[in-house]
Amino acid sequence: MSKRTDSNGYTMIFAVVMVLIVGSLLAFLASSLKPSIKENERIEKQQNILYAMGVNENDESSATFVSTDVAGEEFKKYIKKQLVIEGDKISESEDAYLIDVKKQKANAKAGKTRKLPLFVGEKDGKTFYVAPIYGKGLWDAIWGYVAMDENMVVQGAYFDHKGETPGLGANIKQRYFMDDFYGEHLLTEAGVFRGITVAKGNNDPKNEDKTDYEVDAIAGSTITGDGVTNMIKSDLALYVPYFKTLKK
Repeated sequence: MSKRTDSNGYTMIFAVVMVLIVGSLLAFLASSLKPSIKENERIEKQQNILYAMGVNENDESSATFVSTDVAGEEFKKYIKKQLVIEGDKISESEDAYLIDVKKQKANAKAGKTRKLPLFVGEKDGKTFYVAPIYGKGLWDAIWGYVAMDENMVVQGAYFDHKGETPGLGANIKQRYFMDDFYGEHLLTEAGVFRGITVAKGNNDPKNEDKTDYEVDAIAGSTITGDGVTNMIKSDLALYVPYFKTLKK
């Protein structure tokens, strides 16, 4: 006579009980860790914005954020205004940096009003305007923050990705690539928005020409580079009306 624990019924009951126990444990962990995850996301966004405007701990080659311990204080110190642009309406918000840019792009596609966050910072007597951008790389999402002056000349940038290829597309977050954007013009002399193209075969590999609207591409990363180009041109173009108000 076989043992009761060898029966199919026992196996099924045991499996169901284990699934319930493990599922409950995972749900509990997800719930308990959610505040920590949200806090880490909040700090990371602050670090990204600060990095774009030059508040970081970079050495000669590597890209390094300000530490998590001081990110909140530094954000309050350097970011003077957080604006939310909705069509012709411009308002201030202390939590503009928490706006989900991906969700706002989806709202725009659905015909809803898109909220555009913009961060006005001051450093060394200079004013920076930092805008978030969001797009699609080769495998998944890419995003970034671009700091500009009142003429929409780039003063710094930070890019990141969810799953681009290591050593190739993932290099958009390497300092040598991000630094190339410094000084690049987004507008023509006539005030027409051109954006910046990540160009394969760029005729200016040393990036000395800041009015050619191009930076050199990363070898072997054409699609990721195209994603950077597209998110710069699609998202930053939306801020042109605001920058025109600065000239009035």
